[in-house]
Amino acid sequence: MRYAIYFAPPSSDPLTRVATNWLGRDAFTDETVEAPAISGLNDAEIAFHTASPRRYGFHGTLKAPFSLASGMSENELVTELASFSGSVQSFEIPKLSITRIGAFFALVPDNPVAELEDLAARCVRDFEAYRAPLDDAEIERRSPQHLTPPQLANLQRWGYPYVFEEFRFHMTLTGPVGSADAPRIEQALHAFFDPVLSEPVEVRNIALFTEAETGAPFKVHTLFPLLADEQRRYA
Repeated sequence: MRYAIYFAPPSSDPLTRVATNWLGRDAFTDETVEAPAISGLNDAEIAFHTASPRRYGFHGTLKAPFSLASGMSENELVTELASFSGSVQSFEIPKLSITRIGAFFALVPDNPVAELEDLAARCVRDFEAYRAPLDDAEIERRSPQHLTPPQLANLQRWGYPYVFEEFRFHMTLTGPVGSADAPRIEQALHAFFDPVLSEPVEVRNIALFTEAETGAPFKVHTLFPLLADEQRRYA
């Protein structure tokens, strides 16, 4: 069993519904969703380009997947997350846009969001005691030879290369897309997602995801609400 601390909007959120339709899987129910009808792309192409993010479910990483450290339990992790989330003020991401990061497409904030970066850093630090050290095979899967020195240091210290100064929040929509296919995929993503990207994205919870065994799909375990404005005002 592995765990991950992600941001994921509630299942009823319009962005979640559209992303679930695009990815072809609902991480809340683990049910397969019928492929959307998109001009210029057939079902097989959509399935191919969404295979990797489909397994992880629609999310933005705060603390990357980890196995529990010796002596730690799932109940303890859940209890700690509930306490932690109640200490974090909810906030908004003003705008997400479709962006190509390397070879894949994702939803990325137009500008850095300080509250989001702080939340991710706190998740990495505050839940580090729950993370079992990586074994050699897990380190090799991260292709350490291709990491920068700071990223390699992060991998060795925190179990993930892209934390703190190397962190860039994103919500993955595709696996690697070749240059020849990229324009068509990008056009399809805009046609599909743009109607739900005009409004700010509310970050009102964090999510615990679980992976039952290596290679299994990640599923939503629990959404933990963040502190709302009214709660802060009358606390």
